[in-house]
Amino acid sequence: MSKRTQSIRSLFAGGGDHVASEESRQPVQRVASGAVRSLKDTFSEVERDYEELKQQVANGAVPVDLDPALIDPSPFADRFADHDIAAVEALKTSIKDHGQEIPVLVRPHPSAPGRYQIAYGHRRVRATTELGFRVRAYVRELDDNRLVVAQGIENSAREDLTFIERASFALKLEDGGFQRSLIQTALSVDRQEAHKLIGVARSVPRWLIDSIGRAPKIGRPRWQELADLLKVDGAEKKALKATEDKSFAHKDSDGRFLAVLRAAKLDDVKASSASLPHLVAKSSDGHEIATLAVGGKHCKIEINRDRDEAFARFIMEQLPALYADFRKENPPSEG
Repeated sequence: MSKRTQSIRSLFAGGGDHVASEESRQPVQRVASGAVRSLKDTFSEVERDYEELKQQVANGAVPVDLDPALIDPSPFADRFADHDIAAVEALKTSIKDHGQEIPVLVRPHPSAPGRYQIAYGHRRVRATTELGFRVRAYVRELDDNRLVVAQGIENSAREDLTFIERASFALKLEDGGFQRSLIQTALSVDRQEAHKLIGVARSVPRWLIDSIGRAPKIGRPRWQELADLLKVDGAEKKALKATEDKSFAHKDSDGRFLAVLRAAKLDDVKASSASLPHLVAKSSDGHEIATLAVGGKHCKIEINRDRDEAFARFIMEQLPALYADFRKENPPSEG
């Protein structure tokens, strides 16, 4: 029984050795038998409710208001730094107008008393921080396994993690010593898909992933294509050169990915072209008229546009007749 309840009970129960008159004693007895008992029951019920509420808060069943400055990122971050300013501003407007409708999930920081680590709700924490508001949060005791599973379940339900964010998260868990089975649970994928996610994240250097960003419209096939290209000697240096282009920083995340992929492909095409056999047609005075490159399934004739564009058009006009004459002497083989 709390001291507060004892004080209230002693106040209404009476005490001391003073003997009151018969007239004054009767009303006191009637109050003790009715209203006082009711008050005692009420305070007991309030105390039970209070203890139950404290237990619910301790178990993370009831949200509490926290200073967002006390909340640190998860040690197993599953998303990149949020550069989507428009999305954060929209969330700030919503919280300002309607309040924070969905609490975040945090755990007590395992090594910094009084601080917390976030499981999910990064944008809400950022928005409340910028607004100067306290953040509503569920506080739960979570070990590392339960923390990453909670993160994965939340983001799987929202389906807003991009492929490369999921791949990077999977690799971070793998390197952190987590079992593949737990990684599959956290990301809601089977063993084969987990293998692909981790494989791509290992093949693309972390600095390049950070330079590209979330790439929300780029799925696994194109990330896999880039990962395969980067296995060629010198490919990483080509990717670095693409990121150093002045226009690179002004592109959105999807555009940055395409710039890197395009640079890698273009360089491969140039290298392949350089190794193809060439035939050169020259005029009687020794000037080059055209070149022929043969490789793969194509024959490529090039004519200098600045000097001989009219000649190129003339050749195009003559090709049907030339082709017919050629076929008369060289009929196509059957089959």
